Amino acid sequence: MSRRVPPALLVPALVATALSLAPVAYLVVRAAERPDAALGVLLRPRTAELALRSLGLAATVTAACLVVGVSLAWLVVRTDLPGRRVWGALAALPLAVPSYVAAYTWIAAFPDISGFWGSVLVLTLCTYPYVYLPVAAALSRLDPALEEVSLSLGRGRAAVVLRQLRPSAAAGALLVAMYALAEFGAVSIMRFDVFTTQIYTSYRAAFDRTPAAVLGLVLVVVTFVVVLAEARTRGRAAYALRGTPARRRVAVRTWKAPVLAWAGLVAALAVGFPLVSIGFWLVTGTSRGLDLDTLASATAATLGVSGAGALLTAALAVPVGVLAARHRGGLARFVERAAYVAHALPGIVIALSLVFFAVRYAYPIYQQWPLLVLAYAVLFLPAAVGAVRASVLQSPPVLEEVARSLGQSATGALRRVTLPLALPGVLAGTALVFLTAMKELPATLLLRPTGADTLATRLWTETGSGSYAAAAPYAALLMVLAAVPGFMLGRRET
Repeated sequence: MSRRVPPALLVPALVATALSLAPVAYLVVRAAERPDAALGVLLRPRTAELALRSLGLAATVTAACLVVGVSLAWLVVRTDLPGRRVWGALAALPLAVPSYVAAYTWIAAFPDISGFWGSVLVLTLCTYPYVYLPVAAALSRLDPALEEVSLSLGRGRAAVVLRQLRPSAAAGALLVAMYALAEFGAVSIMRFDVFTTQIYTSYRAAFDRTPAAVLGLVLVVVTFVVVLAEARTRGRAAYALRGTPARRRVAVRTWKAPVLAWAGLVAALAVGFPLVSIGFWLVTGTSRGLDLDTLASATAATLGVSGAGALLTAALAVPVGVLAARHRGGLARFVERAAYVAHALPGIVIALSLVFFAVRYAYPIYQQWPLLVLAYAVLFLPAAVGAVRASVLQSPPVLEEVARSLGQSATGALRRVTLPLALPGVLAGTALVFLTAMKELPATLLLRPTGADTLATRLWTETGSGSYAAAAPYAALLMVLAAVPGFMLGRRET
């Protein structure tokens, strides 16, 4: 639909766009203020070392996730795996476990596991569902007739299946790589130094923020290089099927013992071990006494700031989502794409940009809750925009045209027709942001008020000092609270 954008939609959409682009602008401005210092940071051997460590971690985790995710998707969707629906549910559960919680459980049980391979283990177990879910969905839609034709030609199933799974596997791998590049909590607990940990250390250790900004800009460039590389791997090959694929399932026969052992091992390591470990340390910590006041204040802060962040994000996402769904043209495309810029930025980089803004232009909110709420809105705006846009697209535009023909203004049609129809998507996006904000760590560490804590920061503090029993209640309560919106979202999708 192409028509004039009402000011009630355009103005807040442009505000959301400015917020999304501000972190990148900050990095460029900050680095340009002191070009000699910025060049010195770039030329340090340590910077190249951090780049190699970050890329090595991302590449290793991505490769491992491809192996785990694709194999589990194949077993669940295309084989005679006993109890495949149960295994399918278990395969997706690690998404509900924050990576730094998983790192805490492993380092508490095996202190010597820290370092590169410990980080690889934790991030692989937490992020392989990003590959598993799209690949499983693609397999369920893949017409078995293609495999039968391939078999009849003597080429085997892999020749056609792997080709058709390439786009979904590449998309999942890109998410894993970006997650690994932006990760802070798990690698900090595992004591493996990468870009994000060095940015945080540089910010905390020196008054001059230029080195942190330059490292953040380098991390952004590395992330965009990864995104471009993924786009190149897709090429121009066609993957679409002609017609509607047959709704039938071919169950490939397998050896039951090995496939059950593999599925069980992944579930035990990714889900079972964190739950058992948290349970053990929870019992140990409770037996030594529990600081209920600190736990209650951290819980209240977590719920309050996450709820406020979710509401602000939803308010910014609605105009952007409606504009992207109902209007065409360069402005609508620019606003939508700008909203996704923050998706490629680590939380610590966005936090640095907001610190710069608050110190120079809004000092009263520096290290206050409103600044952290604003950080959540910038970080998680893409998730809410996607939910709103999808919901608006599902409602017929003709209803808005009818409202206009009955005398409603563009703003009135938006308020009386479009927004009520988009409400399910708005609520889903708000719940998703609320879930994600509760688990966010690096921005919360930098922007929270002095002396205040959320469950995530309290957990990080206790694990940093080796107080695993004291950290257990915060980890357990964080997972319980995160499970509520996660369950609601799961019910909505089924």
